[in-house]
Amino acid sequence: MDIKLLRIDSRLVHGQVANNWAGTLGAEAILAVSDGAANDELRKTLMLQTGGGKVKVHVLGVEKAARVYKNPKYANLKAVIVVETPADVVRLLDLGVKADEVNVGGMTFKQGTKALSQAVYISDEDVKAFQEIDRRGVTQYIQQVPSTGRTDLMSALKSKGFIS
Repeated sequence: MDIKLLRIDSRLVHGQVANNWAGTLGAEAILAVSDGAANDELRKTLMLQTGGGKVKVHVLGVEKAARVYKNPKYANLKAVIVVETPADVVRLLDLGVKADEVNVGGMTFKQGTKALSQAVYISDEDVKAFQEIDRRGVTQYIQQVPSTGRTDLMSALKSKGFIS
């Protein structure tokens, strides 16, 4: 599989992903990878309607997404993979998905999270997952849409005092 973008976005599939990212990167498919969404028919249905046009949306659990990634049938598929949390990225890496970079797009505020940027709120668990991804040599950056600049995630974590 030709992963055009591996993105963390707690909303999974929405306009920024379907229109801006997938279109700019020439993706043929968006894989919304979430065990919760894959088992929630209403949420799944809403996401499937978001793609439209040339980009097909698929909602898969983490393990199934890893199997699809490894399937030779999809070797040339140009895909955007969107997960909800950095822990999902770690799980995908553990299951053999290869990634050079992770885009951190939007992580909405929840109880127990703190602002890292205007659109990214993180927990202590998220920080640990980001550190694990970094240990594996994967570059991580914050960028909401293709037309905005990138911010190095690990530098942002240091500057905000989340890590030393």
